[in-house]
Amino acid sequence: MTSRCFALIRNHADSAGLVFSVCTGALLCGAAGILRGRQATTHWSAWDLLPLYGAVATRSRVVVDGNLVTAGGVTAGLDGAWVVASLLRGDAIAEQIQLSIQYAPQPVFHSGTPDAAPPKSYAHLRRAIGQ
Repeated sequence: MTSRCFALIRNHADSAGLVFSVCTGALLCGAAGILRGRQATTHWSAWDLLPLYGAVATRSRVVVDGNLVTAGGVTAGLDGAWVVASLLRGDAIAEQIQLSIQYAPQPVFHSGTPDAAPPKSYAHLRRAIGQ
């Protein structure tokens, strides 16, 4: 990433109504300097990196802090999208969008967070990603 890219993110954050990041996109926001003193989330494997950018790391699927909306892993991006839609156009519109794409998750497995995952699965994935 170049400093030009980070400047673009900073300028957008200063002038936009909302800034929305999904997954480790929060780290780009951090590198651009817009997380300092703000609550944010990211993919669980990168939570420990948020404080390096001055963020208050929050272990949640979606976090709203002022005009900043951050979502955890990629699937949390949909939950974050409902929050953004609600903030911009109201709950009824967000609900209509959710209905239009039939978003009614029923996970086959309940291992979507480090706390919920079986310890063996969590340990295996941490080793696989070098943690």
